[in-house]
Amino acid sequence: MEGGKVLIVDPDRTTGDTLKDWFKKTDHRISVVDTGAKAISLIESSHFDVVLAEYQIEGVREFDLVKEIRRTRPNLPVVIFTGKYDSRTAIEVVKAGAFDFLPKPLEKAEIFRVLDEAINSSRSSANPINIGGEDAEGDGTSDALIGKSRAMLEVYKALGRLSATPVTVLIQGETGTGKELVARALYQYGHRSHRPFITVNCAAIPENLLESELFGHEKGSFTGAVTTRIGKFEQAHNATLFLDEIGDMDLNLQSKMLRVLQEKRFQRVGGAEEISVDVRIIAATHRDLQAMVAEGTFREDLYYRLNVAQIALPPLREREGDIPVLSQYFLERFRRETDLPNMGISKAALEQLNSGSWPGNVRQLQNVIRKAALNARGYSIDEANIALLMKEQARPASVSFHDDLVRILEEHKGDAHRVFLETFESRLFEAAMEQTGDNLSKAAELLGLSRFTLREKLKSYGLRD
Repeated sequence: MEGGKVLIVDPDRTTGDTLKDWFKKTDHRISVVDTGAKAISLIESSHFDVVLAEYQIEGVREFDLVKEIRRTRPNLPVVIFTGKYDSRTAIEVVKAGAFDFLPKPLEKAEIFRVLDEAINSSRSSANPINIGGEDAEGDGTSDALIGKSRAMLEVYKALGRLSATPVTVLIQGETGTGKELVARALYQYGHRSHRPFITVNCAAIPENLLESELFGHEKGSFTGAVTTRIGKFEQAHNATLFLDEIGDMDLNLQSKMLRVLQEKRFQRVGGAEEISVDVRIIAATHRDLQAMVAEGTFREDLYYRLNVAQIALPPLREREGDIPVLSQYFLERFRRETDLPNMGISKAALEQLNSGSWPGNVRQLQNVIRKAALNARGYSIDEANIALLMKEQARPASVSFHDDLVRILEEHKGDAHRVFLETFESRLFEAAMEQTGDNLSKAAELLGLSRFTLREKLKSYGLRD
């Protein structure tokens, strides 16, 4: 994820200087002010992705800054931090509308974790989803559900029926079909679009941490729980919570999830207090939940609670006529993002794309078009370009590392070293992004790289925007 614009509000210059130093080697852009009035003035005149603010600012009553920011920019996440608080402060701050609460002294890793979550929420809320593909010929700045096939028409009709109602929706579809885009469209066209859109990827968070991530924890509830932590359900009170890959949730945690859906109440990890919430749930999975219920790996009662309404996303192979439209859209969007000259794609190349099986669906097609555009270097994308990329992607997983080396040495004499590095580095980065649910910070940490370096590498290989 690209760095965001961050507004820091704190009269303490020491904290401001510390944060400035932490942000130096990132691609975040920061502004620092020392009063609430200056913060509101900047927010009214400029765009920000997230606000980091001290809880106690002279001349500002408790919670007033949070409430005023929410009034001015309803979808702008506000993260509050302070060194002086009691056990109720964190809860009250979040109830007042803050995205999260952090105690001082601030920890660098925690700051950037919360920032990533807040920026993702901000952009998911603000970046519009265009439905039906009209944007394919526009400026390409918004995400879009592209396609005019009969199968996609059914998806659009379901979105029309369900977006304005508060019902729980289960989105099912293979990996790469666009489940998150559908979830965001449900949110943006729904009755809670003025409130945050909170996302949790259940497959990207270790099982032992997912419960705390969802429900929060009390101070001292386990080793490392040095403060009270607000979970996603509390953050999403009166808002929308998107649970991606819910089929990967542990059976023990499923029972607690069922109780929240039934009673709209839960307890934090290590806590005794009953917390009531009003959250609209949108869940998604690539797994066959009915088969999992039959196998005993997913609770039947939870399945029916999630499946109040369902949207089934078709795989790309069943979307007749959509591949050329999607290809033109991705090509134009990637060209604009990278400032490449105008380029086309030949009829033969489109026919080659139409002949593919696309197990990775729309995401795989998008990656092929990006790589083809980079390889074409401003010229029209031809059949040979596409055929080579599809051949690479169709190679069986059983092909050994040694076979890869032999192939590169035979096919790229005099340039084997460069091709080897590019081939396996791009595969490594792609695997890291998939393993972390497209979380740039987590992938960078996994690889031992800075977020900026990883982002530039991904762009150079055409793997991500």
